[in-house]
Amino acid sequence: MSTFNLRPARETEATTIKDLIHAVGINPMGLDWKRFIVAVNAQDQIIATGQIKPHGSDIQELASIAVLPEYRGQGLARLIIEYLLNDGPRPLYLTCVSSLGPFYEKFGFRALEYDEMPRYFQRISKLAGLVFLLSSRDEKLLVMKLQ
Repeated sequence: MSTFNLRPARETEATTIKDLIHAVGINPMGLDWKRFIVAVNAQDQIIATGQIKPHGSDIQELASIAVLPEYRGQGLARLIIEYLLNDGPRPLYLTCVSSLGPFYEKFGFRALEYDEMPRYFQRISKLAGLVFLLSSRDEKLLVMKLQ
């Protein structure tokens, strides 16, 4: 088990955050370093990230949860999520592939039906459905909510 610390991101780390998000293949939109919490190793290198991303004035999303592959399985994602949820806004939404639904349920999130989703997430859900269909992936996009 590696040692690491959680802290707010620094402006000089904006590119490193973007590189990590791209490396793990998650949504690269809305990556403002000011919203990020990072986990850093003993050399102060970013090994995991997360943020709460606003969509307008009334929708907040838990997003950009990313862990470098060599640091997975050590509870970093869980710690970042717990940190962000501690004083985070409610309701809080997230999107994830269906296989990750049970992981987020442990934090109190529940999957939403299409008609329960804010319009922003309805649009994302439709687009993702098409992408998954075309890619023949055995997944779907979940939109989840924490009250």
